[in-house]
Amino acid sequence: MGMSLLTLAVSLPSLKPPQCFEKDVTKCAKASTLQLAVFYGALYTLAVGTGGTKPNISTIGADQFDDFHPKEKLHKLSFFNWWMFSIFFGTLFANSVLVYIQDNVGWTLGYALPTLGLLVSIMIFVAGTPFYRHKVPAGSTFTRMARVIVAACRKSKVPVPSDSKELYELDKEGYAKKGSYRIDHTPTLKFLDKACVKTDSNTSPWMLCTVTQVEETKQMIRMIPILVATFVPSTMMAQINTLFVKQGTTLDRHLGSFKIPPASLAAFVTVSLLVCIVLYDRFFVKIMQRFTKNPRGITLLQRMGIGLVIHTLIMIIASGTESYRLKVAREHGVVESGGQVPLSIFILLPQFILMGTADAFLEVAKIEFFYDQSPEHMKSIGTSYSTTTLGLGNFISSFLLSTVSNITKKNGHKGWILNNLNESHLDYYYAFFAILNFLNLIFFAYVTRYYVYRVEVSDSIDKLAKELKEKTVSNVVNPKD
Repeated sequence: MGMSLLTLAVSLPSLKPPQCFEKDVTKCAKASTLQLAVFYGALYTLAVGTGGTKPNISTIGADQFDDFHPKEKLHKLSFFNWWMFSIFFGTLFANSVLVYIQDNVGWTLGYALPTLGLLVSIMIFVAGTPFYRHKVPAGSTFTRMARVIVAACRKSKVPVPSDSKELYELDKEGYAKKGSYRIDHTPTLKFLDKACVKTDSNTSPWMLCTVTQVEETKQMIRMIPILVATFVPSTMMAQINTLFVKQGTTLDRHLGSFKIPPASLAAFVTVSLLVCIVLYDRFFVKIMQRFTKNPRGITLLQRMGIGLVIHTLIMIIASGTESYRLKVAREHGVVESGGQVPLSIFILLPQFILMGTADAFLEVAKIEFFYDQSPEHMKSIGTSYSTTTLGLGNFISSFLLSTVSNITKKNGHKGWILNNLNESHLDYYYAFFAILNFLNLIFFAYVTRYYVYRVEVSDSIDKLAKELKEKTVSNVVNPKD
């Protein structure tokens, strides 16, 4: 619906402002209230649709693998790599072919193609629905968590017994009938344990909760510090289609007779990510398995940490590159005019390529981490943690941009961020981001040090780890020629 409305908004003369050929865009006719309403209505419809699909597509995909079957569990460990690969393969098409069509053919065809693609996707999804493994709905996640918090607050003065066996819990058979699993008590976030302390005959779900319900809530809360640590890298990702692209507009974009659209540089992020995902899944994991005996190669938090280190490096490189661009702009006298700097647009490639490398580590691990660590009946909400960081990253990016711009303009200074990038100081802004990334890395290292991984519902991971150890021992005893 959103894409259809957006296509109409750029196609029908009555829904778009008249064409303008003025160099000064302020002299162009403004869009009417109806035109703005249709355009923004389409964008917000897209946002709502994305909020419904993004956390659930990956979740239902991962749910197709049986955690109790070691071979399927092994395939599940690679699922998020290849799911992200397929997502960004589509992004590559968008950042190359669609961008070219929109710049050189028109917005109508540029939006009609993805609209048609979505229609085909819906048909494929509906056709496959009878063959998917579907988990039985377990009620509202938010209600389950709210009950635990309310019950704990209402019994804030009630002491928690030292023996966890005295806490309220159902037997395993009761959970098995519902197709769910019982979760054992953990000693963290002890205040919430009050929710499952038996006090009197009041068995209201808002007064007495099971240990499993409490542990589910604990697990969702335990992930929040990790969630916060992903806000900064999500803010860095927002620079790809904003400041990075704007930098590209000031540089020489010619490749022979072909003029490269600045937005197409984002394709290098995608290509880098696609290549890195293949190398990671096919080679890096296998190499690390020999040393760690971990079926994943390295833990999800270690993978995220590597991504955070690369993000810090990206901003250091971006700051250095921008400093060099400004130096060349001064040497050629194009600072005040805002003219083209005689440098190839390809000097920006390192920051675009490294952004794809960082995403291959951080973004894939992030979505797998929040899925994997969420309780069985809260997987979609857990996965939505990942997509939430991307949305918040864009808001934080806008906030930092306006705040830094306003602060640096005080006391008669020109400011770091101006419409004319040749007069700006994006090198300082990127250096600020490098420091922000470094501080975030320290925060991430601190919170992960105390993070407790969720207990697996099956022993498939243990079996896979045991197989790796036995394989290593076998290779040592019987080395190949």
